[in-house]
Amino acid sequence: MTSQTAPAARPALAATSLAALGVVFGDIGTSPLYTLKTVLDLMGRHELQAVLGVLSLIVWTLIIVTSIKYVGFAMRVDNDGEGGILALMSLLGVKRRNRPLIVAVGLFGAALIYGDGAITPAISVLSALEGLEIAVPQLGPYVLPATVVVLGALFALQPQGTTRIGRAFGPVMALWFATMALLGLWGLVRHPSVLYALNPLVGLDFLLHSGATGFLVLGGVFLCVTGAEALYADMGHFGAGPIKLAWSAIVFPSLILNYAGQAAIAVSGEPINGNIFYRLCPEALLLPLVALATLATVIASQSIITGAFSMTRQAIVLGWMPRLKVTQTSEQGYGRIYVAAVNWILMAVTLGLVLAFRKSDNLAAAYGIAVSATMLMTSALLFIAMREVWQWSLAASAAVAGAFLIVDCAFFLSNMLKIGEGGYVPLMLAILVYVLMYCWHRGTTAVAARLLANPIPIDSFMAKLEQDRVARVPGTAVFLTRSLSDTPPVVAFYVKHSRSLHQRVVALTVLTESIPWVAESARCSLAQVSPDFWRAQARYGFMERPDIPRLLASLQAPCGLGDLSQVTYFLAHETVIPQQDGHGLPRWQETLFAAMQRNSTHLTELLQLPIDRVVELGGLVAI
Repeated sequence: MTSQTAPAARPALAATSLAALGVVFGDIGTSPLYTLKTVLDLMGRHELQAVLGVLSLIVWTLIIVTSIKYVGFAMRVDNDGEGGILALMSLLGVKRRNRPLIVAVGLFGAALIYGDGAITPAISVLSALEGLEIAVPQLGPYVLPATVVVLGALFALQPQGTTRIGRAFGPVMALWFATMALLGLWGLVRHPSVLYALNPLVGLDFLLHSGATGFLVLGGVFLCVTGAEALYADMGHFGAGPIKLAWSAIVFPSLILNYAGQAAIAVSGEPINGNIFYRLCPEALLLPLVALATLATVIASQSIITGAFSMTRQAIVLGWMPRLKVTQTSEQGYGRIYVAAVNWILMAVTLGLVLAFRKSDNLAAAYGIAVSATMLMTSALLFIAMREVWQWSLAASAAVAGAFLIVDCAFFLSNMLKIGEGGYVPLMLAILVYVLMYCWHRGTTAVAARLLANPIPIDSFMAKLEQDRVARVPGTAVFLTRSLSDTPPVVAFYVKHSRSLHQRVVALTVLTESIPWVAESARCSLAQVSPDFWRAQARYGFMERPDIPRLLASLQAPCGLGDLSQVTYFLAHETVIPQQDGHGLPRWQETLFAAMQRNSTHLTELLQLPIDRVVELGGLVAI
């Protein structure tokens, strides 16, 4: 059997690995445009030992952080195939247990990714177009305007979706990595002795004998792995196998060759002013290389933006963000989505960064803090996963995760030195996003607790209906409720004000599980709590979009729902106000939550309910 299926599996694996090149590796694949350039500027010297030390640090950072930590360990800790810090946080049972520290680590790590999402397009596209200053010096003044135009067009095109462009992402990035490898080989031919830097002791010796300069340089070295988190976060789209294959066979060798080639140029005595990456290229091919680099950075930026959209949807369904309008841009893949609010905010911040910092050298100071902090938090969660998921001993978990934490702490502390030079930007963005997520979750929890504070047993409620002779009108009503027991408050509210109730009632609770996908066989549980009164619980993973009409079709027979086109859906719409006794949420949290609630997308769209058959019941809730 194996011999028959293996030939077919190999082309499929290769094709998926090629597609992964365009989505997963854009960020880390374009880092050679600015990493070594930034480090050499920080050192201010280019003698052989210093350059070899830096190259050794870059090589071993790629090996330790990307190959060992993410490819070797993190990608083995998946939440039903999904990766990323939010998926890892959910895997550790934060919905089943009260684990505030894990929640704080996971949420702040996720919030930091938004800062990376704003800075990556800015520094990548700007550094690519700076090659024009070398190819055609007269075009130097037009680099900044061109960057603004390219980035503006990229964000403006997001509502159209990326299906057609996405098909070309893989081949273009394959060409980019091949070009980088060839340029690196061209540089190595001129000074092959730099390969001595593959010895890890060279990097350690440089760190130990460079004093404060060596520690400062770590912040620049870290730029070589700024896209490593994407390998883990995008695992659900392609699977671990294709990502590992693409990294080992194409991306990693290309990066090493290119960094080595740049180092060879630096120690050979050739001029390295401007962007050292472009000094590897023969002058006649500079303009085509600038064009290819710009296209590669646009692809890298697209991947970051799409990742921000996906993470936003995860946060929404997990209950950590207000409902935002999520548009499906293609029927070919669930991941092809567009979130307008996130897109335009990222665009404003990204263009603001470009105009404020003006050069990639300046942006490099702001870059790295967000990613290094996220990696640090991922390592902390990995330690817990080693203990709880893999059942490793404390000693083994501490040894492996501790080694990652030491490396991550060194990079994070070095990057913290950049706060005054622009590093505060991603931190401020992350703090803002974290506060929004925290307030939204506290607010929704407070509303739910308030609504369920005085439960009415279902038997008492039904008896009261008979006693008060409440009219039972023909038809089926579906009440969306948070209540899992007793009488749903929305049902009691409706009966109180309308003095009637439909003949058939379904109280439906939609639950989001801590796994990305729920099997259809486990989708819904159904219980009849009274004649013609059913309670249903629908379960969806955090990567799924609920479809309530489709769910009702599966309940039609057991519940006798009749004509589904005549079903009426009832939703509760709570307007929050502050508690007057001072025991509710702090006033600033209540105000912020109320503002987010007013501007959130209607639940009708999230659950795909037919708009013309939805009735909304409003009321005041003091939190």
